[in-house]
Amino acid sequence: MSGLVNIGFGNMIYSDKVIAVVNPDAAPIKRMVQNARESQRVIDATQGRRTKSVIMMENTQIVLSAMQPDTIARRFAAVHMPGQETKGEDS
Repeated sequence: MSGLVNIGFGNMIYSDKVIAVVNPDAAPIKRMVQNARESQRVIDATQGRRTKSVIMMENTQIVLSAMQPDTIARRFAAVHMPGQETKGEDS
């Protein structure tokens, strides 16, 4: 099952095209984002806020989000397992 997942500020991504959601603090991830910026493969969905998640897509695009990776993961779980409530999720 697939669908759109809200990654913050009304921005949505198609869940079937996501490879990974990672924390942006590691040096290799920072280099990957910089290289993607230089080749114009970055979609910045942070609305000017601090980047807290880097979402890697199938088509080599990278999406930046201002939401924590675990929050995005819970939203993915809600899309892929409807009716299953996860611990600690706010409505």
